[in-house]
Amino acid sequence: MRSRYGVCPLCGRECPLTFHHLTPRKLHRRKAFRRRYSRETLNEGIHICRDCHDGIHDFYDEKTLAKRFADIRSLQADPALARHFRWVARKKVRGRADR
Repeated sequence: MRSRYGVCPLCGRECPLTFHHLTPRKLHRRKAFRRRYSRETLNEGIHICRDCHDGIHDFYDEKTLAKRFADIRSLQADPALARHFRWVARKKVRGRADR
């Protein structure tokens, strides 16, 4: 599992981060995606906090994420997600207490 501690680029909180594939892994094995994108492109992603990560997957299904939100700018520009990220920014950080 690829995780680290740092500043979430979506909500701005300093906290444990998780790796978010910009093209969901569930779609990597589909022929259309394998033909259209290289292995490197399919494995691109960003480190974000768990609260932002959960929100992204709660708002949109995998196909929508792959087609409309394959970069950080599109995630930040979406009004529903932006509202969620602002809400998360006000939350207390949960996670490792040693940081």
